[in-house]
Amino acid sequence: QVQLVESGGGLVQAGGSLRLSCAASGMILSIDRMGWFRQAPGKQRELVATIGLNGGTNYAESVKGRFTVSRGNTNTVYLQMNSLKAEDTAVYYCYMRQGGVYEDWGQGTQVTVSS
Repeated sequence: QVQLVESGGGLVQAGGSLRLSCAASGMILSIDRMGWFRQAPGKQRELVATIGLNGGTNYAESVKGRFTVSRGNTNTVYLQMNSLKAEDTAVYYCYMRQGGVYEDWGQGTQVTVSS
């Protein structure tokens, strides 16, 4: 069993910054991608940013230039969010994929940006 624990969410004013962290534990064999998705009220869950085993990243167009995803040394992933906008308000979910197939999700952390 795998556990993904997120931290770092909260309330911030528009233009501010937050840093999300996610630590994975449990049955971890071969992580090939980690990252973040988000879900705003009344909307579907959407990709924010992910990072692969070789460091390759992909970002949603709406966050390019403002958010940065990175990996730590031990099964951790971070999301640095700058220049936050009200439309970034959502629950942010940590994501991990192993072996190209097995996907796990965190429980989510709320990010609220006040305008």
